Amino acid sequence: MALVEIKDLCVSVEENEILKDINLSIGKGETHVLMGPNGAGKSTLGNALMGNPAYEITKGSIYFNGLDIKKESPDKRAKAGMFMSFQNPLEIPGISVSSFIRNAIIQKTGEKIKFSQYRKDLAANMEILDFDSSYKDRDLNVGFSGGEKKKAEILQLLMLKPKFAILDETDSGLDVDAVRTVSAGIKAYQKQEDGALLIITHSTKILESLHVDYTHILVKGQIVADGDGSLVDDINNNGFEKYIPD
Repeated sequence: MALVEIKDLCVSVEENEILKDINLSIGKGETHVLMGPNGAGKSTLGNALMGNPAYEITKGSIYFNGLDIKKESPDKRAKAGMFMSFQNPLEIPGISVSSFIRNAIIQKTGEKIKFSQYRKDLAANMEILDFDSSYKDRDLNVGFSGGEKKKAEILQLLMLKPKFAILDETDSGLDVDAVRTVSAGIKAYQKQEDGALLIITHSTKILESLHVDYTHILVKGQIVADGDGSLVDDINNNGFEKYIPD
């Protein structure tokens, strides 16, 4: 049984149809990449999967762990083990990075966590990301650079250990060093037992050091090609032009 099963999914935003009959199956432990030119609808799919109310599902189904979650709220999907990192993470004044993540873990699991073990795990994951330890006590994303915000997102990924993670344009605006660091964090997540990934991107630089099982090309709201990791190389060498209908 697939961890995530998307069947004939159509999604509209303000009565404009963005996605048309999307079918996608993601198994436990698999890394899928969704690529396509700007405006193809990639982020729309991520938001629809997480239950963003601005994205209306007009047709089709979304199954997670065998359950139809199409009508579930975003918080229930998160508690069930779904996670999404955003292109432009929000700043949250008054809540430190450490407090935010700790509260998120408690909300997800419904259980108390040992503070000493939590601090130990947090420090270890910040080291993976080459993230200055002082940032754990700073307000979440407030005054952070673009790279620091992306590190904070991947830190949440590593600490929350979701069953399924959607990474939306995680490499957007990052320099080479930041991409390398974020990739290290994603690799660490890939080592998690049964953790599945959907990496949404229009670039290939973050994928260079990652294992990719399946690649999907989205153009004008439709998946026009599927393949393995070698499809990423084809896009890198030849672009999306041949996949765009006349």
